[in-house]
Amino acid sequence: MTLLERLKADAAPQWAAYTNHDFVRQLGDASLPQECFRHYLVQDYLFLIQFARAYALGVYKSPTLDDMRQSLEGVKAILDVELDLHVGLCGSWGMSRVDIETAPEDTPTMAYTRFVLDAGMSGDLLDLQVALAPCVIGYAEIGARLHADGADHAENPYRLWIGEYAGDAYQTVAREFTSWLDRTADQVLTENRYPRVLSIFEKACRLESDFWQMGLDAGN
Repeated sequence: MTLLERLKADAAPQWAAYTNHDFVRQLGDASLPQECFRHYLVQDYLFLIQFARAYALGVYKSPTLDDMRQSLEGVKAILDVELDLHVGLCGSWGMSRVDIETAPEDTPTMAYTRFVLDAGMSGDLLDLQVALAPCVIGYAEIGARLHADGADHAENPYRLWIGEYAGDAYQTVAREFTSWLDRTADQVLTENRYPRVLSIFEKACRLESDFWQMGLDAGN
């Protein structure tokens, strides 16, 4: 069993609440109110800026050059691909880059991103990776599941989002991240340390659920 498989099994309630959240279900069946998706997109853009900083922190925390390169690839994937995707999506909803970048961060956005940065600052590379894992791996799992269910059909206004995370490029990112996590765990994880690692993973999953809920609440 890989570390990720073990974490998902031991944090099954938190993982299920995150990956099967009502926001995800409504996104898949196209019933999600557009104002909820727009609010989510803006906050996710701000979220990714902080995640780029977390990957940059990973460069500093990396014990090897290979780890540094892997962290750098995470920075580049966000800055060169994901942020532009969000700008394009937001543009289709009538929002400019300036509108997005000057928007205030909601509390759930701040809570999650600062938690990840704190995990990395106070811990080592494994702590940081585990804090990042629910986002990186969860979005790949959600995208693949929605695609398999046929949710990215032409009538779904959220098909481009689904396609991004179901696509080969992002699925490759998730697989490489999982392998990187396992390599780090092989080097530094002990049974005595595992409860701390699990706690980080559980908290990150709960914060992901809060992030989805923030999007849903924007429609109220």
